[in-house]
Amino acid sequence: MVLLIISFVAGVLTVLAPCVLPLLPVIVGGSLAGGSRRRAYIICASLGVSIILFTLLLKATTVLLGVPQWVWQWVSGGILLAFGITMVFPRLWDSLPFVGVLNRRSNALLSLGYQKNSLAGDALIGAALGPVFASCSPTYFVILATVLPASFLMGLVDLLAYALGLSGFLLIIALAGQKLVDRLNITIEPGGWFRRSIGALFILVGVLVATGAMARVEVWLLDRGFFDITRIEQRLLGAPEGMNSPQEAAEMLSEEAKALMYPKAPELVSPDGYINTPRLPSGQAGPITIGEFRGKSPVLIDIWTYSCINCQRTLPYLRTWYDKYEKDGLVIIGVHTPEFAFEKVLSNVQNAVREFGLEYPIVLDNEYQTWNAFGNRFWPRKYLIDIDGYIVYDHAGEGDYEGAERAIQKVLAERAKRLDTEMPLQAIASPSDAMPVDFSQVRSPEVYFGSDRNELLGNGSRFAEVLQTLELPGKLFANTLYLGGTWDIQPEYARAERGSQIRFIYSAKNVYMVASAGEPVRLRVTRGGKPLGEERGADVGE
Repeated sequence: MVLLIISFVAGVLTVLAPCVLPLLPVIVGGSLAGGSRRRAYIICASLGVSIILFTLLLKATTVLLGVPQWVWQWVSGGILLAFGITMVFPRLWDSLPFVGVLNRRSNALLSLGYQKNSLAGDALIGAALGPVFASCSPTYFVILATVLPASFLMGLVDLLAYALGLSGFLLIIALAGQKLVDRLNITIEPGGWFRRSIGALFILVGVLVATGAMARVEVWLLDRGFFDITRIEQRLLGAPEGMNSPQEAAEMLSEEAKALMYPKAPELVSPDGYINTPRLPSGQAGPITIGEFRGKSPVLIDIWTYSCINCQRTLPYLRTWYDKYEKDGLVIIGVHTPEFAFEKVLSNVQNAVREFGLEYPIVLDNEYQTWNAFGNRFWPRKYLIDIDGYIVYDHAGEGDYEGAERAIQKVLAERAKRLDTEMPLQAIASPSDAMPVDFSQVRSPEVYFGSDRNELLGNGSRFAEVLQTLELPGKLFANTLYLGGTWDIQPEYARAERGSQIRFIYSAKNVYMVASAGEPVRLRVTRGGKPLGEERGADVGE
């Protein structure tokens, strides 16, 4: 009975979840564009029905488990795009010569059907997003993975309650919007501005869903703490059916349920070198794989590069986690994907690893093959892979260290239970050598000298392989790079002749610069024309 109530509440909360919130204007807008309450009822009802049918289909067959995520994205996104286009251009489909030849009946369903408020068109728009809505709720997966297999009848009742809460709350929002539209007397003519605006919204969201960009919107919302409905549901799930904590609920998930919730982790692809890995008979560092730990230990993948300051600030946490949890079975593998050519050199990476005091295995990913296998786009990026090989935690950039450590404790607790070992409870605390940053005070971005990305160069040519003599302007603007003297601009760097100058007005706590020379060169570093004194870095003398 408790889970039944929680299922209903979870359905209501799902409407406000980050994975649904960006789609909410489409559902509500689709209801309003029809100009009648009937459309709102049909869209919301078909959404609820599609969730139930999709769930039962998942339980009845494993065929859908092998369907890639991009297929669902393009199906849902394509339907939204088609509806949006017919709303922005009401007569477009009629004007196409092949429409009548192909099938006027199917055309009526997809194009005219939605324009004329047909039952089929309204039902299709709601049904298309059913799987998207269902994937947002921990309660939904508890129903799917634990209740339905144990008791089909109870699972079906809980599922109905979940769908009723979701559809009912959506209907309330849609009807409230309809009432507002009626009061404002906004026109709903097929070619009117209001209907075309809703169509444009459909097209935008359709593109975001189809291309997977919607996921980045969801990550943005979650990273900023907006509408983190999942935490509320997890607290609610601590009560039902003898589950003492969300962690216990997660441990009860079958591998089938994990396959629905999480992506399977890819393998390391053709590493270009190894550091801190088990030694071969020759004494060289040998290969390491993610797969060798499946069924034995969770793996934390850290994609980083040693000259990246954002990556450097995460290293104290990685060192701490390795020291605290390595004995409990945690494996950390650093994937070093270089941003610049000099970071591809094995000896350079070895020196950096030694300087940073990293003892866990590091693999070189010079050709971005593992980076691409994970679909990554950021430095740093952390992927936590559980004992069954699923990515259960994913975070780009700095921050969320407490959340990451809680995720680590969770997968280690699951490992301990699976392997019948002990997992001592450890407190979560920041490392003593952590480098906290108040990003609200940092206004200076990363600056590049090379022509590939020197958008902030304030004087001179930005093109590659150009030798030029530059003069410093009389007035300097903040967060803009100025070069004086003779410079050879290359794609990844700028080579300076003797007597050259660099000027930069910044707003940050520290400034870091990557530089090298074939032979020893002395650089004079000043701030406001004066020596740095005690605030100089370790590489700068008095």
